[in-house]
Amino acid sequence: MEVGLRDAKARLSELVTAARNGERVVITRHGEPAVELVRCERRGGIDFEKLEATRRRLGIVGDGEGWPEEFNDPAFSRQVLGLDDD
Repeated sequence: MEVGLRDAKARLSELVTAARNGERVVITRHGEPAVELVRCERRGGIDFEKLEATRRRLGIVGDGEGWPEEFNDPAFSRQVLGLDDD
């Protein structure tokens, strides 16, 4: 879809919706293409739902790190962090 700049100002919400739905939206200025509206792709971060689904599919149980049980002890954690009063 090609739209002149003046029309684009009046129809911006409609054009954004079209671009989000994958339609090619070109805004022209004096009859020449000036800019194109495109859908923003999700970037960065971790998709925890996808990660968990993959872990289940692969049969991965737990955190996979094999940490010793004493690491779950709050007293041990305080000692490691130097928070003990000793």
